[in-house]
Amino acid sequence: MNKTDCFLERIEDFKKQEIPTDVYQRAKLALLDYIGVTIAGLKEQQSKIDCLIEAFSDEGGKIRPIGLQNTMSINNAVFLNGLNGHALDFDDGTNAGIIHLGSPIFSVLLPLAQKYHFDGEALLRAAIYGYETSFTMARTIQPTLKKHGYHATATCGLLGIAVAVSEALEYSPEEKRDAFSTAAVSATGTLKVLEDGSQLKPYNVGKTALLGLIATQMAKAGFDTPDDALSGTAGYLCQLYGTDEVEFVSPLLDGTYAIEKAYIKPYAACRYTHPSIDIAKDLRKDKVIDASKIEYVKIKTYSLAVKKHDHTEIKGSASAKMSIPYNFAVTYVLGKTGMEAFTEESLNNSQVQALTKKIIVEEDSEMTAAFPEKTIATAEIVLKDGSVLSGESILPKGEPENPLSLEEVIEKFSALASYGGKTEEDISQIVDAVLNVEDKLDLLNKII
Repeated sequence: MNKTDCFLERIEDFKKQEIPTDVYQRAKLALLDYIGVTIAGLKEQQSKIDCLIEAFSDEGGKIRPIGLQNTMSINNAVFLNGLNGHALDFDDGTNAGIIHLGSPIFSVLLPLAQKYHFDGEALLRAAIYGYETSFTMARTIQPTLKKHGYHATATCGLLGIAVAVSEALEYSPEEKRDAFSTAAVSATGTLKVLEDGSQLKPYNVGKTALLGLIATQMAKAGFDTPDDALSGTAGYLCQLYGTDEVEFVSPLLDGTYAIEKAYIKPYAACRYTHPSIDIAKDLRKDKVIDASKIEYVKIKTYSLAVKKHDHTEIKGSASAKMSIPYNFAVTYVLGKTGMEAFTEESLNNSQVQALTKKIIVEEDSEMTAAFPEKTIATAEIVLKDGSVLSGESILPKGEPENPLSLEEVIEKFSALASYGGKTEEDISQIVDAVLNVEDKLDLLNKII
């Protein structure tokens, strides 16, 4: 059996299991979180989105992206959903796979539901299968994939889209395989988007959502695909991982669904910064020390959180969201961890800037060895008088072991939706529609 068939057989075997009720409920939280993040993401980059819509010259389409009144082609709507869904870097993911799971998948499924009117249970089931597919591949080839410069949200997320859409639209076995294979040969997404103040990280999700949809459209149109898209020198595995000699991890790894393994972010920054944010929040409860009295701050954490996340030269909000020093400083000085942490006022705060420059981020080998089971950080604030303040975070808020409650997820959604212009009535209706999405998916698509 070739690599593609081997991987897909494992996914198909996984799909034979009955999904527990609590997993469906967890999928609803993921959906609500995605919608809130996407509504706010649109608001954050509204002027750029308006320019894109004008450039699309899209007339006559019937699909409405999240948060917009404009209707357009389904392909353009999917692209904009993906672009907005990752704009804030506030979407869900897993440390183990180093991947944002929900934004690529839901960005495609919700527009498809507008067009094909499948019910909410079908949407949740498709999303659960898509999460499992993306995570299974990511868990297999990470962290090598990241070290090679690739973004798993894009490269592995594409495969999850193919499986999710094939499930939602009830493709034949041949069509499912062709959709997956087309997605595999389409995989792209470089981490170069993180450098030099670039604002292109959300583009990786936008184009992934679009490519995933196109892959499924190609399969439905009947285009033949390679016999084994994962193997060989030109195959998915060699191109992204360096070799096709790989043993796939099993779906339902450790006995839990991938969607259960995903964190929901309480803070609007890269997940690598969150342990340090937790520490800063705890330290400021006692007293906030003026930056002029601080000699330096030393933060220790695991290796993958250091590279590209230790910068103290902040080149705008996108750069700030990726910076451990900045996020520690803005949390400690101002107590800000949401989108307000990345306003011009916060970015230009003299105390935040001064403290950011004094923060050193280093790898700790024991923390690296503990990752991804534990995502640890420690911080020491060394004062000029020689005294030291210290803190530690082992599992940041939002992890499955330290989860947000339903009330906290709704609170996060409400804040994001309000920022995006939704009224209290809108927010209440959306929450109700998501929590009862089995019967209210068509209504949900009308009100988001």
